[in-house]
Amino acid sequence: MADGAGRTSPARPLDAVDRDILRILRTDGRASIRAVADQVHVSRANAYARINRLVEDGVIRGFSARVDHERAGQGASAYITLKIVQNSWRTVREQLRALPGATHIALVSGDFDVLLLVHTPDNRALRELVLTRIQAIDEVLSTRTLLVFEETELGHGPDRPTDRLADRPSDLA
Repeated sequence: MADGAGRTSPARPLDAVDRDILRILRTDGRASIRAVADQVHVSRANAYARINRLVEDGVIRGFSARVDHERAGQGASAYITLKIVQNSWRTVREQLRALPGATHIALVSGDFDVLLLVHTPDNRALRELVLTRIQAIDEVLSTRTLLVFEETELGHGPDRPTDRLADRPSDLA
């Protein structure tokens, strides 16, 4: 949340109900207000107001679908590491955002500077993306491609631990 001068204000602290709402929405982003309210034991108006506040505060950045990339025609996935020219992160990030199939971009520390996750229809398209699009970016010094053979989304489903509070036994049922 930014003020009139463009500064970001600190996020308001989250209470146990806010954290439970986030847990529910991470598991099912399509959960109705009524379902959320029932699960966290508040009124629908309270749940609605809390979700709106979480969105306004930037805690919830949006709602999206989890996609099975292979079933969606994107059968080749790879993590691509990039070494880039110092201080060129913002420029490189904008160029990588425009790439077809780019789903995650991170500035990292270590032996490389950027980690990029891409999904393409096949290895030929992946090769084209790396050799003609990514390596053509002036600020990219080198790349390394790591093919993904299998991936498992960890999410916050019923079989995953969450950030639920142990002192709220009604949540554990």
